[in-house]
Amino acid sequence: MKAWSDEAYTLFEIQQRDRGIDVDAAVRRLSALAVETPSWGYGDSGTRFKVFQKEGVPRNPYEKIDDAAVVHQLTGACPSVAIHIPWDKVDDYQYLRDYALQRGLRIGAVNPNLFQDDDYMLGSATNADAVIRNKAIRHMLECVDVMREVGSSALSLWFADGTNYPGQGHIRRRKRWLQEALTEVYAALDPGMRMLIEYKFFEPGFYHTDLADWGMALQAANQLGGQAQVLVDIGHHAPGTNVEHIVAYLLDEGKLGGFHFNSRKYADDDLIVGAMNPYELFLIFYQILDAERDTDGLVARTAYEIAYMIDQSHVIEPKIPAMIRSVCNIQTQFAKALLIQHEELQDLQAKNDVLGAEHAVRTAFEFDVTPLVCRMREERGLPMDPMRAYYESGYAEKICERGVGGSGW
Repeated sequence: MKAWSDEAYTLFEIQQRDRGIDVDAAVRRLSALAVETPSWGYGDSGTRFKVFQKEGVPRNPYEKIDDAAVVHQLTGACPSVAIHIPWDKVDDYQYLRDYALQRGLRIGAVNPNLFQDDDYMLGSATNADAVIRNKAIRHMLECVDVMREVGSSALSLWFADGTNYPGQGHIRRRKRWLQEALTEVYAALDPGMRMLIEYKFFEPGFYHTDLADWGMALQAANQLGGQAQVLVDIGHHAPGTNVEHIVAYLLDEGKLGGFHFNSRKYADDDLIVGAMNPYELFLIFYQILDAERDTDGLVARTAYEIAYMIDQSHVIEPKIPAMIRSVCNIQTQFAKALLIQHEELQDLQAKNDVLGAEHAVRTAFEFDVTPLVCRMREERGLPMDPMRAYYESGYAEKICERGVGGSGW
């Protein structure tokens, strides 16, 4: 059943054609959008306060892949799944890779766990104890080996390292230790691999975090080389931060490597992406699509090679529907950004037409893009309503056989 009428689509196409938008090109670009889902987003996870165990949650990495495959089958947008080591540690990583391939997926980014081991209570790569620093480096190098076995091209690094009190640690010394660790791991990367460096302005270190913002991550990446880039987690910013400005800056430097999509109201809340501020998500895509048009080859290539990844901890939501909603929200805001008339906008900017330029951007955001999204789904043989299709598939009932007590943190 169509979620839109032929008349509605015809009207939409006429509107966009009159605005100078190539709808066919927009459909193709939307169809090419790929968003990686995280294995840990399907497992039992939660806040510092409680993990609410749910029926049907995966018990091992293979069942996480099964669930990720369902999301991809329904949305057509999630051909890869990120893994977290040791949460997804297995004896045979080539078998894990083949298992994913059989279900239409590939293994995406490999994420070392540098925060959960008891040894890392006071830091991993920046710990005052050299033995612990070396342990953290060995674990990252282990994950590079895992990348080779599963065919991954991205090492995604987030450090919980920081301090809670003034004087607790030597900040400059910790900075140097971190760079030394990154340098050793970077040297182990194969050609074609990328190191994505994530940042977070607070938590769990409440006085200072060793990689607190995008500038620190950018500096670290610049010191390493072309295979190191910055990863932007939308939730890792103070309220009011202009994330799309950061995105534009990193694009212009050729250093925007990827995203962790989620949403937050106050801090790193790990909510469904687009749930709190869909306009922010739209404006991020505006900057990316504008960079794709840049005459500077480095900027355009950086924009096209961004690794779009979801990073969410679904605490009260059912796991698979929450992931589907996130993907659909991303597709919707990306589709809206495809309707920005860039030539008109650039002309208005050149004339210093403040309200005209703002109107040109907002007009695209306010369009109902259901006809565009549904045409993409129809052309690819995908369900018009992925969420409804999931609940009608019987998969939610089938996985109840797993019981309670799945794999998580």
